[in-house]
Amino acid sequence: MSEDNINYFGQIRLYTIPIIRDKFGYFDRQTQVSQRTRDDVFEGIKVVYEGTKILNSVSNIIDNKQTIIVDVNELILNVNSIIMESIQDETLTVLDLTGDGIGDAGAQSLGEALQHNTVALTLTTLDLSYNNIRYDGGQSLGDALQRNKALTTLNLWHNEIEDIGAQSLGDALKHNTTLSTLDLGFNKIGDVGAECLGDVLQHNKTLDTLKLGFNQIGNLGAQSIGDALHHNTTLTTLNLGEDQIEDVGAQSLGNALQHNTTLDTLKLGFNQIGDVGAHSLGDSLIHNTTLTTLYLSRNQIGDVGAQSLCDALNHNSTLTELDLRSNSFGHDTGYLIEELLERSKNGIKP
Repeated sequence: MSEDNINYFGQIRLYTIPIIRDKFGYFDRQTQVSQRTRDDVFEGIKVVYEGTKILNSVSNIIDNKQTIIVDVNELILNVNSIIMESIQDETLTVLDLTGDGIGDAGAQSLGEALQHNTVALTLTTLDLSYNNIRYDGGQSLGDALQRNKALTTLNLWHNEIEDIGAQSLGDALKHNTTLSTLDLGFNKIGDVGAECLGDVLQHNKTLDTLKLGFNQIGNLGAQSIGDALHHNTTLTTLNLGEDQIEDVGAQSLGNALQHNTTLDTLKLGFNQIGDVGAHSLGDSLIHNTTLTTLYLSRNQIGDVGAQSLCDALNHNSTLTELDLRSNSFGHDTGYLIEELLERSKNGIKP
C-alpha cells in the first residue's frame, strides 16, 4: 500500500498502512483479520480513548479521521499526559485504566496530574492494574501520594514496581493521610520493599487494606509486617498469599496476632508454613479476639498442624472462616474444624 501523511497532534509523520495495522492490530479483540482497513485502525484507537474517558473533541477528531496515532509508546504517553486535563466532569471520582499498558511514561504523567490538576484532585479511586508500570512509575506515583489529599484507593496489581517502587510508595504513606486501600499484588516486591512498608504500617493511621500477594517477601518480609502489626491499629485486611512465606514467617505473624486488635482478615494461602507455622497461628488464635477470616489453603499443613488449629478453635469464638483447602490432613480433622467454625458462626461460645 502507498504511504500516507499522518498528522500526530500537529506533527507530520510518514507511515505505511501495514505498519499502522501491525502496531494497532491487538486492539481488536473480536477478530484476527490479517489485513485491516483504515477504518479498523481508527475504531481500535477509539476504544482506547473511550476507555480512558478522553475529551469528546478528541473522539470527534478520531471520528472524522483527521488523525492517526501510530506509535504505541507515543499513544500511551499522549493519552496519559492529557487525560486529566481532558476530563470535563469535575465530579469524576473513579478512573479505571486496567490493562491500558500505560507504562512508566503514563504513570509519570498521571503522577503529575494527581499533584497539580484540579480535576484529578477529585479522584478517590485509581485502578492501574496490568499496566507494565515499573519502579520509575512507582516513584512518580509515590511522589504524587505525598501531596494528593483525595485518593483513597490505589490499585497497582500486576505491574513491576519491585522494591524501589514499594519503597517510594512507603515513603509517601508516611505523609499521606487519606489512602485507605493499596493493592501491590504481583509486583516483584521482595523483603526490602516489605520492610519499608512494614515500617510505614507502624505509624500510618489511615490504611485499612494492604494487598501484597504474589510477591517474594519471604520470611524476612513477613517478619517486618509482623513487627508492624504489633503497633498498627487501623489495618483490617492483609493479603500475603503466595509470598514465599515459611514457618518462620508464620511464627512472626502469629506472635503479632496475639497483640493486634484490629486485623479482621489475613490471607496466607499458597505459602509453605507447614505444621510448625500452623501451630504458631493456632496459638495466636487462642488469644486473638478480632480475626474473623484466615486463608491457609495449599500450605503443606498436615494432621499435626490442623489439630493445632482445632485446639485453638476450642478457645476462639470470633474466627468464622478458615480456608484450609489443598492441604494434607485427614477427613476427620477437616470435619472437626468445620464443626467448630459452624459453632462460631452461630454465636456459640467455647
